[in-house]
Amino acid sequence: MVEKAYDGDALNKMPKTVAPALDLRCARRRLPIILFGSGLMRIAGGASGVLVGLFLADMANHGATVDAALVGTLGAVSFAAELVGAMPMGLLSDALAPRTLMTGGAVLGATATQLFGMTGLTSIFLLSRTAEGLGAAAGVPPLLAHLTDVTDGDPPLRARVMSYFELSLLAGLALGGVLGSQLWRILHTGAFAAVAAVYLLCSVLLFFGAAGSKSHSRREAAEGFFRALREPSLRRLTPAWVCVNSIVGLWLGPTVTFLMTEKSNGGQFIAGVFADRPDRVGWLLLGYALVFGAGVTIWSVVLPRMPIKRALRISLVAMLWVCVGLLAFNHSGTLPVVLRWLIGVATALCIMVESGFTPAALALLAGVVGAQAGRGAAMGIYSMLVGVGAIGGSLLAATLGQWLAVDGLIYGTLAMATIALMLLNRLHPEEAVHARR
Repeated sequence: MVEKAYDGDALNKMPKTVAPALDLRCARRRLPIILFGSGLMRIAGGASGVLVGLFLADMANHGATVDAALVGTLGAVSFAAELVGAMPMGLLSDALAPRTLMTGGAVLGATATQLFGMTGLTSIFLLSRTAEGLGAAAGVPPLLAHLTDVTDGDPPLRARVMSYFELSLLAGLALGGVLGSQLWRILHTGAFAAVAAVYLLCSVLLFFGAAGSKSHSRREAAEGFFRALREPSLRRLTPAWVCVNSIVGLWLGPTVTFLMTEKSNGGQFIAGVFADRPDRVGWLLLGYALVFGAGVTIWSVVLPRMPIKRALRISLVAMLWVCVGLLAFNHSGTLPVVLRWLIGVATALCIMVESGFTPAALALLAGVVGAQAGRGAAMGIYSMLVGVGAIGGSLLAATLGQWLAVDGLIYGTLAMATIALMLLNRLHPEEAVHARR
């Protein structure tokens, strides 16, 4: 009886010393679930974006007054809603458990997607894209805050997890594009309801995967927010980060899908290439995402062994060469097929190298902030910068796409990558090294 009482006392003391470590191990075991849920949410978002482009292109081909300017503006509206919501959601993820916000964001995305396919009114389009942007804002900062907590004290794991997070974005681009285009071919406007169901499944995975996520008091959350704003590394990375995310707005919005599926009389190879078979857009996005994903997978091994600033610079230089390759490919319509393939392969290799920018920047940000109050605010700042850049890129796509078609998007990318490379020199090497610890 004495021995049993002693054992009971030891067990009572265990939560004070061992339980936090046990909780962390449990949270790390659930990482595959939450990353899969994140990937599924990206897939639903990617499918929704493709459906928007296909739906509006179909309206234009049937005589409706729809052009690239409207499509680009709708993309900008979604990014603007994400921008406005990112900071409040980041702050809330410090004061509340991230699981609640992530789950709610997925449900809101389902509602917004269903709404878009129910009418042809521009006002409903705007409302739908606004709601989907708010859903993304409610998902990303809390998710990144949770990943920062779970990978605390393990830089190699953090680098891998941030790379896997980037792969979830690619899953959305790849499988989302295929899913959206194939659902459109089979279900036409009913595809919107199917994508809404994917969003709902995602909400279930995020709810269970983020069980036990941490929160802080309101005072700690507010103090952490101002601490994140004062962080020198974050301020110095911001301009380059905005430029890179403007490239995301250029290419991952619905404008590209619209340009490739709208009938074109110009001399550009990519413009109108899928006008007769719009469902093939998804397979092109799948190919691109597989190439990009292979690059991110390689970076997940290389990044923990390389200074962050060097990884960022290498990625941006590769981005310049991607622009050269895309420009050559877009004007390869009269070239032999073999030469066109060689241009495509060389461009694909450069895309693999450029893929390291986002995981490197995220690893830097998570390392600087750490698992403390303010990590959600910092990730809200990250999402806000994504929104700022993406809004600018989407509006730039609307203007350049209307003026120069696909060439315009390439020139815009070249300009943004060049500016980002010059601004990267503001990041001090010692700050990047500190972020790896």
